Amino acid sequence: MPASERSPATGRGHPAVARCEALHADYVTAAGPTPALVDVTTAFARGRLSVVAGPSGSGKSTLLRVLAGLHRPRSGLVEVEGVDLTSLTPGRLRRLRRRTMGLVLQNPADNLIDYLSAVEQVELAARLRGGDPSGARDLLGAVGLAHRLDSRPSELSGGEQQRVAFAAAAVGSPAVLLADEPTAQLDAQADSALVAAMRGLVDRGATLVVSSHDDTVMAAADDLLTLRDGRVAAR
Repeated sequence: MPASERSPATGRGHPAVARCEALHADYVTAAGPTPALVDVTTAFARGRLSVVAGPSGSGKSTLLRVLAGLHRPRSGLVEVEGVDLTSLTPGRLRRLRRRTMGLVLQNPADNLIDYLSAVEQVELAARLRGGDPSGARDLLGAVGLAHRLDSRPSELSGGEQQRVAFAAAAVGSPAVLLADEPTAQLDAQADSALVAAMRGLVDRGATLVVSSHDDTVMAAADDLLTLRDGRVAAR
């Protein structure tokens, strides 16, 4: 989508599926805690492809981990579907994550179980979310993998693995699908295929929040939030 037609990550005119207010988060180094996010206030709209952009070290991955409940912030509000993640016990947080979030990690192999076929990966994800696994084949078709249903991860390229991961994360209609630098390890052809798959999922009604510094991903965004040194630089 041309930059002139994109909305900021606040998604004006669209209800928010996730939001942060006055968010501060640190990461731990040998020298002690170091600020990763500084006073971040933003929201991510339902039914859109929202991209968190910025150079390496800008806080993109930390923000995604905070939204997924994998990184506890030092202070501030973090809500997904109206639930304050910082108020939940670890058990309730895991249940909320399973029910309302799909998660795609940066390394393709980290998202998949090596002995399951592509369709089995998606069917398992549906069952874990309490959904109907019968839509697994259609979802894999939507990301261009109808011909790879029975292939295991070792038989798939990195781009194909990430598309399987996106289908598994999207099955059961979670409130939001979070993806951390999903094209970072892909070649140009796989990159384009994965971006097309993301747009296809959004066109089918999914909500995606993706961290990236990939120009192809940013060009496909509906909404764009740019971080720099842990702060909101543009939206």
